[in-house]
Amino acid sequence: MKSFSTENYVSIQELESIVGTAGICGWQDTEPFWQERVGKAVAPDTKIDCTVYPNTQEELAAVIAWAQQHRCAVLPCGSGSKLDWGGLVKLDSDPPQPPLTRGEQNVVKVGLLKGDLRVSPDAAGLVAVSTSRLNRLVEHAVGDLTVTAEAGMKFADLQQILAAAGQFLPIDPAYPQQATLGGIVATADAGSLRHRYRGVRDLLLGITFVRSDGKIAVAGGRVVKNVAGYDLMKLFTGAYGTLGVISQVTFRVYPLPESSGTVVLTGEVNALSQTAQILLSSALTPSAIDLLSPELVAKLGLGKGTGLIVRFQSIAESVKQQSARLLEVGEKLGLQGTSCGENDEHQLWQRLPETMWNSGTKSAIICKIGIRPSEAVTAINELPVQDAWIHAGSGLGVLRFENATAQTLLQVRRGCEAKGGFLTVLAAPTDIKQQLDVWGYTGSAIDLMRRIKQQFDPENLLSPHRFISGI
Repeated sequence: MKSFSTENYVSIQELESIVGTAGICGWQDTEPFWQERVGKAVAPDTKIDCTVYPNTQEELAAVIAWAQQHRCAVLPCGSGSKLDWGGLVKLDSDPPQPPLTRGEQNVVKVGLLKGDLRVSPDAAGLVAVSTSRLNRLVEHAVGDLTVTAEAGMKFADLQQILAAAGQFLPIDPAYPQQATLGGIVATADAGSLRHRYRGVRDLLLGITFVRSDGKIAVAGGRVVKNVAGYDLMKLFTGAYGTLGVISQVTFRVYPLPESSGTVVLTGEVNALSQTAQILLSSALTPSAIDLLSPELVAKLGLGKGTGLIVRFQSIAESVKQQSARLLEVGEKLGLQGTSCGENDEHQLWQRLPETMWNSGTKSAIICKIGIRPSEAVTAINELPVQDAWIHAGSGLGVLRFENATAQTLLQVRRGCEAKGGFLTVLAAPTDIKQQLDVWGYTGSAIDLMRRIKQQFDPENLLSPHRFISGI
């Protein structure tokens, strides 16, 4: 078990004046499940004092301003479903500094070119700041196909609201019942529907966020055709809470499809690869095209061999015709094919993410990968992977290992890189994350990313070390 602070490093009275006594939970009073979630997100020797729960955007801004004033690092979170993704959050110990001269401030100097980011040496500690109580619907413009909500609203709750108006947000995030909108944006967690509707950043029209100094900032707007200001939506998507704390989001939404159906094809690797290429170059309009490893196919009871599952969503006749056409292509290439009706399809698309994202096993390791789409089928069968789920159109996907060493992960990473891609370790036991660089990025953009971090969070107080290269 990690060693956490039971001392009061922070001015609780000041925080209580902002969020009230019910808005602060000391670590010693925290429920075990939350201690476990936060414990997976921080380095073993990193201490945490409390979790703060602002009720409004103004309270959130005041809490972040307090943290900046007291040099207290912040771990932004929502429900915590993906809090353990990425690097381990920790506080740095700066090397000895020369004595301060009169009038010199005790702050961290950040190099603009080298990007030498360190947490302030007089940091008061680390607090988790949850947006889970910022969960209100701000505006649903049904006719404009847009919705604005606070970042702590759960994805499942938003989908229920949209469904009442015959609309939906076309994202398939991990842990859909627990995931919050802010967490989905922060981790760029789009899922299978990315094939047709593109990624989170393409659906995000506007955001409101709290800067590291506690000021509220707005980017984008609430209309689809918006060109005002800097496109900070793309910058914040996938930033893992290192640039600011998202408080409000505006998404583009779509009408619910009339009908949905899924075709499952299993069989020999070359035939599946050929089928995928025919499908991607055809006039068919699937919502999702996913490749599954033989192990995952067996777990889902879909047959034997590598699998290809293709989802069509449209009017009923179109779904029927497109499914029949794909089954015909698969049959000619010697594949085993079945078509799932809406009930069976619902179960399949529910069981698939549950199998991949299940965090019940403490030794489980979940990775995000990206490879050239043309290499996806061969990668599943050549690399030492267990459960693999790859989106055939983009080459992005998820790998799950029930047990694996750091050396195995590095071997798979090298294989992905050889196929024009990458491997990022999302969730893994702490000792595994300490043995390797979970991001594995060595590209030329590191200095640029560090300079951006310096502009948004010069004292490196927001999720320190969670992102690429210790950002």
